[in-house]
Amino acid sequence: MKEKRKYAVALAYNPHEHAAPVVVAKGKGKVAENLIAIAKEYDIPIQEDPSLVELLSELEINEAIPEQLYKVVAELFAFIYRMERKLANVD
Repeated sequence: MKEKRKYAVALAYNPHEHAAPVVVAKGKGKVAENLIAIAKEYDIPIQEDPSLVELLSELEINEAIPEQLYKVVAELFAFIYRMERKLANVD
């Protein structure tokens, strides 16, 4: 059985620069593995969601996410924010 090729998409959101989160990096195969390794190295949260990655991988670098994905990405960012706050309170 052939292993599915890995995909990764990195998002960033700066409300002073963009109205919505933008794709800052993306890749498949070895590039995806490198993106994930870098995220882990810098303690950047990683969310595995094949359906979302498939949609986001169609976007270009520096392209804002489409309005249809605002809710799901906002929920993801809110979850990450809550987790970071919890971890900060543990230290």
